[in-house]
Amino acid sequence: MTYTEINRSLQTVYTLWLREMLRFKRSKSRIVGSIATPLFFLLIVGSALNTSISVRSGSYIDYMAPGIIGMSLLFSSLMGGVSIIWDREFGFLKEILIAPVSRFYTALGKAVGGVTTAMIQGVLLMIIAGFIGVEYVSIWGEILSIAIMFLIGLGFIGLGISLASKIESHEGFQMVLTFITFPILITSTAFYPMENLPKWLSVPVHLNPLTYGIEALRWSLLGTSEIPITRSMLVIIVFAIVMIEIGGLSFDRANA
Repeated sequence: MTYTEINRSLQTVYTLWLREMLRFKRSKSRIVGSIATPLFFLLIVGSALNTSISVRSGSYIDYMAPGIIGMSLLFSSLMGGVSIIWDREFGFLKEILIAPVSRFYTALGKAVGGVTTAMIQGVLLMIIAGFIGVEYVSIWGEILSIAIMFLIGLGFIGLGISLASKIESHEGFQMVLTFITFPILITSTAFYPMENLPKWLSVPVHLNPLTYGIEALRWSLLGTSEIPITRSMLVIIVFAIVMIEIGGLSFDRANA
């Protein structure tokens, strides 16, 4: 690629990122809803189960906090694919596809914008959880968790873009999203530890990339994890790279 092509591609990514940020800023109800629902889980469900579930790391609410952050990243990142369907329905997608730049960078701009909004929600949840009593090990662990959030979000928004590229209607995307998100969430370690799991359940838990993302968050925030941090980081890095590549290719083929 020439310097001009690189500059044009980066401008495309930046413009689409900025557009997603402006849409997120103007949607007050979306911001409130994205924070309120995970906090409801953490405060109500966490408090209810705190007396009945024991974990090695101490308080169950502390254990649950990284899982709730992971849940928020999962939902927000996959929902990032909805913007592609909206843009297709309102004709905006057709306008940006005629730009003299690879469609991969168009998809990348949408992905980076979606990941940023997901990270904002994740960081806000992390801060609020700290205020309500969740004890983090260090400030450096909190900084590392932001990088982990980025990788988790990048992987799942790649999946969201891939799905949105193949589904024409907003309603159809919502149905598929519901079918996918809850199995991913339930078969992760968001709400329960891996120890003493039945063998049949242990298999999908270990195959689930969200498990490794949550365990990496748990290690950085709480200093404990059931999976070695090197393995967790390797899985989420590979997952992010593979899914953003698949998402870009799916977007390119669907709009060719």
